[in-house]
Amino acid sequence: MAHPLAAGRARPLAGLGLRVAGPPALTALAARHLALLGATGPLPGAADPGGPGVVSLSAPDGRPLTAEIAWALAAPDGEVTDEATAQAATGVAHIHGRRDGGPRGLAADYLTTVCAALAVQGLLAALVGRARGAGPAVVRTGADLAGLLAVSQYLAAACAEDGEAAETGPGGPPFVTADGVWFEIETLDPLVWRTFWRKLGVAERLAGAAWRSFQFRYATACCPLPAELHARTRGRGWEAVRRAAQESGASLCALRSLTGRLAEPPAPAPWRLSPFPPSSEAPPGERTGRDPKERAGPLAGITVLEAGRRIQAPLAAHLLGLLGADVLRIESPGGDPLRGMPPACGGLSARWLALNRGKRAVEIDIKSAAGRAELRDLAAGADVFLHNWAPGTAGRLGLDGDDLARVNPRLVYAHTGGWDGRLADAPLGTDFMVQARTGVGEAVRPEGEPPAPSLMTLLDVLGGVLGAEAVLAGLLLRERAGHGVRVDSSLLGAAETLTGPALRRAASGSGFRMPAGFRRPLPTADGWVAVADACAGRVDPASVAGMTTAGALGLLRRRGTRATAVTTALETLPADPRFASALTRDEHGAVAVPDPWRFA
Repeated sequence: MAHPLAAGRARPLAGLGLRVAGPPALTALAARHLALLGATGPLPGAADPGGPGVVSLSAPDGRPLTAEIAWALAAPDGEVTDEATAQAATGVAHIHGRRDGGPRGLAADYLTTVCAALAVQGLLAALVGRARGAGPAVVRTGADLAGLLAVSQYLAAACAEDGEAAETGPGGPPFVTADGVWFEIETLDPLVWRTFWRKLGVAERLAGAAWRSFQFRYATACCPLPAELHARTRGRGWEAVRRAAQESGASLCALRSLTGRLAEPPAPAPWRLSPFPPSSEAPPGERTGRDPKERAGPLAGITVLEAGRRIQAPLAAHLLGLLGADVLRIESPGGDPLRGMPPACGGLSARWLALNRGKRAVEIDIKSAAGRAELRDLAAGADVFLHNWAPGTAGRLGLDGDDLARVNPRLVYAHTGGWDGRLADAPLGTDFMVQARTGVGEAVRPEGEPPAPSLMTLLDVLGGVLGAEAVLAGLLLRERAGHGVRVDSSLLGAAETLTGPALRRAASGSGFRMPAGFRRPLPTADGWVAVADACAGRVDPASVAGMTTAGALGLLRRRGTRATAVTTALETLPADPRFASALTRDEHGAVAVPDPWRFA
């Protein structure tokens, strides 16, 4: 079956012209995604690396629509000037470096990737708003805002009333076997974890004590583990470790190299749009959302039903809510257990609030016939149904796309998953397993360092951002075509988006990985400084050794070197002059990052 994009059936931007100006680092990915959605025009080429990027669409109503993409919208001039300084200032380098005991920049251009997707979201949301009667002409976003969004959960936890509750410190997976296979392990069950290690000869008491650190690595971006766990895998061959996993029920994934990925062509796009057939059935019933006049933003009046857990789907719905949609969470009886995950603000999990503040909630037992009927009734009056259930769950419950399209032919049915059904032997579709399988562990670390997936939830966040982008494309397609659409996005698509530049470099004859020491901050007497990528070659640690951070920055800037201080204590960001005016607290007292767009 032809891919819907290739067949031209799912191009919501068909007939719109595309114009691009400014640094390709800021515009290239946004232009690529807009072209995949049907816009036609020049893709970015060589350009002055300074200044903002500009991506414009010739809108159907004749009025142009422009996205301006900057390095910094919140930070003062000169503080955030490229990917390296954006990662450093917003805390991304600190969080990624927790496993290593000190800040390290991601070798991949993570924040410009997130920022480009946010720019596309802003354009799509504006077009949806215009199709419904009102919409802005200009949307602005910045790499610094993308960074604050990416760290929002970690920041909320660091600034919570009772502070970070989990153990922190360097260390963690991946593990390596006696025959040199690096691998990740995943399980959501503590019994499975203990059984796996027992089969490798680790005392159950020791394995059990390590469970909390392993379980909380998603929240803390670190995973200090007893040295014996690593020693045990180093003493066994890969087949013995695989056998222990099969017998215990644990999921393993050997780290895939970028070289190995070249033999696996990526999907045409990080999402799929599959329109439902036009229907003559009755229009949807009474809407579930609030009065559009109560909300602001280009999606005012749009209702989103979200049945998501953890990060990916809740973040996608959160972004839609920030754009003005009314989001109704479908939670199991008793409510989402992650509401109580420490640390707390005002009685609610600070991390949970980072993704779910402002949403309404209803408890529904979808395992019961009555609960499924209730969800169908809600879907009949909604615009979007978004979930991240495990593969096969929706079909088994009679809540798949075709099922809900029968009760609402104009519904945008969205699934954000792990592997998108593309790998027959896929392990659990979690962030770190997908990083391991797709070469992300190699792409985010420079030459000279062993591959290791980041313990920052890179793909959950990027996957959520791409999921929201897919929903917005579906909403616009619905407005233009008059009927509903199914949209699918995945962590695999997020990984392919992030590793795409490295794979394209390899295809052109350049190396996969960045040079040794790439984006390694420089230590000062009281902290760290990060130097812009273009300036890094002429600065070494000796030039700032013994100086304070303020003194080092003053020296570097007098010499014409762009640099910024590295944020290594997230709890200081609300008072940091670079972001104090942008960060606020919600009614629970939790720190809230700013919306990642500015509309005009």
